[in-house]
Amino acid sequence: MANETNRFQAIISHCKEYGFIFPSSEIYDGLQAVYDYGQMGSELKKNIKDYWWKSMTQLQDNIVGIDAAIFMHPTTWKASGHVDNFNDPMIDNKDSKKRYRVDHLIEAYSEELKAAGQEAKADEVIAAMEQLLAKDDFAGLKTLIEDHKIKCAISGTCNWTEIRQFNLMFSTEFGSTVSSEDADNKVYLRPETAQGIFVNFLNVQKTGRMKVPFGIAQIGKAFRNEIVARQFIFRMREFEQMEMQFFIRPGTQKEWYEKWKATRLEWHKSLGIPAEKYRYHDHVKLAHYADAACDIEFEFPMGFKELEGIHSRTDFDLKQHQEYSKKKQQYFDNDIDPATGKPYGNYIPYVIETSIGLDRMFLAVISHAYEEQDLSTPEKPDSRSVLHLPAKLAPIKLAVFPLTKKDGLPEIAEQIMNDCRSEFRCFYEEKDAIGKRYRRMDALGTPFCVTVDHQTKEDNTVTIRHRDSMQQERVAISELKRIVMDSL
Repeated sequence: MANETNRFQAIISHCKEYGFIFPSSEIYDGLQAVYDYGQMGSELKKNIKDYWWKSMTQLQDNIVGIDAAIFMHPTTWKASGHVDNFNDPMIDNKDSKKRYRVDHLIEAYSEELKAAGQEAKADEVIAAMEQLLAKDDFAGLKTLIEDHKIKCAISGTCNWTEIRQFNLMFSTEFGSTVSSEDADNKVYLRPETAQGIFVNFLNVQKTGRMKVPFGIAQIGKAFRNEIVARQFIFRMREFEQMEMQFFIRPGTQKEWYEKWKATRLEWHKSLGIPAEKYRYHDHVKLAHYADAACDIEFEFPMGFKELEGIHSRTDFDLKQHQEYSKKKQQYFDNDIDPATGKPYGNYIPYVIETSIGLDRMFLAVISHAYEEQDLSTPEKPDSRSVLHLPAKLAPIKLAVFPLTKKDGLPEIAEQIMNDCRSEFRCFYEEKDAIGKRYRRMDALGTPFCVTVDHQTKEDNTVTIRHRDSMQQERVAISELKRIVMDSL
């Protein structure tokens, strides 16, 4: 556990040092649980988004994308249940005044037990917690905390308040002026992107002439007033989601739920990350809208945690919006029902949701890719930090280095850049020794480096170096673009 903690801290430091992630407003000492993506991080993040978007829309016949506004009519969140139900059970330590999310407090205690070799007891505590959460048994949860003498990390005491619910939505006012008479101006920063899809269900279906089953995908920002935001970009107050809502005929939800569970896990494995890094976790307590739900969990440096959720949402959302808006959210299905011999007719579709946190996906990719290698020999100490990023996600695909700054080598290197940059992101550098340039590119996850030397002038070949193996080979300049494109 200590080694993994140290590795996690090394990853965080690496992200800042090489321009992936910075603390937000750092010159003003930052803002807790808010981060900015730097020049390398924004490229990696965009590549993850593009890979997901292509797999969900371009490669599908019946899924289209939208981009809904962050601000929505406040009744949206009343209909969705967020105003009344979007709460987390919290507990305060009376001595330190620190507030904890109850499940996080108990999970942290469970991790301590595992670190002490008491895995059976840790599993027992988690199982008890999940059963109590499923019943909203707050008195039982507090008893569980007290019986195990779970302490506050700050005060070291067990002096706890009662457990209470806290709503996680950010609210603000809409309009140029605000007064006590402007109660209707209150709006929320959306806590999820799904509702933007649901309220546009008929707009997309009619204008796109979509036929059930079909899906609507979206990538966008969401905001949650997390009381306990933690673990770098794993849990933040401002984050990004990649969601797809798949509209289906009632009664077919079990089949589609299983299909999308398998499909989404295959997407994750397509990135080359080993299958054992993933697992399913079925929900013990279902959300108010679901009849089935599971998480795809990933083994982060801090253990297995939720990466993506697959939920069978029934017809809850569309039915709620129909009730609150007084506008029908129905679909007419003219396919023939084998049981009756007649068209299925009008119904409110059921929904299967796939929802992945983009920031968590970023953390999963970079934490798996990060490695510190000892390359020392008896004659010479050596090491490198390398990101084994999939080539299709790497911020820079090809780095081009002239061996020297003279003899026409920079001009040849620039020509290679010009030939390739329209197809993929390239980087040019002529400063420092070749070895140092290689190390910088390794740390950025660049899969290929090309060195232009004096032999290049004679036979139009260059040395291409492969990041993961560090093997070098001589290839024709005319082959470079194909080699990189094949890896993508």
